[in-house]
Amino acid sequence: MGSKRKSASKRRNNNNSQEEFISSSSSSSILTKREQQQQQLTGNESADDQQGTHTSSTINNNAPVLLAAEKSGKKWKNMATRTFTTLLMIGAFIFVLASGYIWSIVAVMAITTAVYREVIQIAHVPAKEKSVRWFKTMSWYFLITTEYFLYGESIIYYFTEIVMVDKFLLPFATHHRFISFMLYVLGFVFFVANLKKGQYRFQMAQFCYTHMALLLIVVQSHFIVENILEGLIWFVMPALLVICNDTFAYICGFFWGRTPLIQLSPKKTVEGFVGGFIWTLLLGFGVTTILMRFDYLVCPVQDLGASAWSHVSCDPKNPVFTAVPWTLPTYAVNIIKYLFRKDITEVWIAPVQLHAIAMACFASLLAPFGGFFASAVKRAFKIKDFGHSIPGHGGLTDRMDCQFLMGFFAHMYHQSFIKTYSVSVGSILALTINNLTAREQIELLERLQMYLSNQDIINSELLASSSMNNIIQDAREKLITSSYY
Repeated sequence: MGSKRKSASKRRNNNNSQEEFISSSSSSSILTKREQQQQQLTGNESADDQQGTHTSSTINNNAPVLLAAEKSGKKWKNMATRTFTTLLMIGAFIFVLASGYIWSIVAVMAITTAVYREVIQIAHVPAKEKSVRWFKTMSWYFLITTEYFLYGESIIYYFTEIVMVDKFLLPFATHHRFISFMLYVLGFVFFVANLKKGQYRFQMAQFCYTHMALLLIVVQSHFIVENILEGLIWFVMPALLVICNDTFAYICGFFWGRTPLIQLSPKKTVEGFVGGFIWTLLLGFGVTTILMRFDYLVCPVQDLGASAWSHVSCDPKNPVFTAVPWTLPTYAVNIIKYLFRKDITEVWIAPVQLHAIAMACFASLLAPFGGFFASAVKRAFKIKDFGHSIPGHGGLTDRMDCQFLMGFFAHMYHQSFIKTYSVSVGSILALTINNLTAREQIELLERLQMYLSNQDIINSELLASSSMNNIIQDAREKLITSSYY
């Protein structure tokens, strides 16, 4: 009996030791996997190096390494690559702007489509997509539907006098929103009809991700196009402010970056953030002073085919482009007198230069959070960059993440504080077509003709001898015999 008890006790001890070994091995395996995931995630954070730091998973236990402390050969090579591609992009930007309004709009739409493709691409799961029919087709269908609605609204608003008088376009303009809604509903119904058992969660996640991309990319880029139509300066100035902030934040972080700014992007530094803010304020004020001198940039779009060589002009201009005197406070007068030996009591500043400072503040303090959000997306999907189309920068999304948010802000700011609202031929025409019956429209034409004749704007004798009165009379007779009112 004693030997049996000892044998049973020994077996229990062996089982316990085996369980402890398995448990410790399992926990060790889990710990190892977690460490590997942490190392991979930390390594991915090195994607965004625009503000002067670099993350390494092999130095100081995965701690971020600042560019200022990195080997000079590598950091100078990276800076040279970024500088070269930046200059190329700026040159292409200037060329597109000079080519004309229509090419600027086409460029924005092309970039939007490319960014949308990059963002959609990172969430694809090939193994599951093969079992789901029409998956990629639906993503592009919703893009086309969204752009049809948004850009159709812009065309109707800015070119009413053209759209509303065209027999073919008039029905599409009048019922544009209903047509857009039905196109979306067709896509929605098609999506629901193709839901497949076992793939519900994947399909719903992709549906939500697609709509998030449409909201954050396509909708915001639509407002950038509207900025172009309001005047190229409202497209150029916000874009340059973001470029300026991005460039000088990188330079300041490159040389003096010591303090990480945000955990999402350990590469970004406080020194780069502050340096970018100061330089953006200064250059924003100065660059706007130059931009406001060109009518091609200042005037709202009237002819989409116009270019920088088309001698564009507009009169009157928006009052924000007219310099007005500003009286300096006493302490400022004293400082100027002490430093420069000059007695200056007032300066001439255009309101748009002050608006540029407000936009520069947003470009420096808030627009970078668009980049932080993009960094969070990259970390969530464990990728380094959205693409590799721009050497030294990553993909188009890596360069446009702040531009979309900045363009949206510029549109809202312009509509709220800058735009002057007035009655236009297009607005009157739209009001007439949408709210007056055919009989009332003929009466309006007749009375407008009478008014112009009484004011000697048109020759009454020529008007009487012309066939206009006969045309109006014929239209009246048709209305009498028709049920169309």
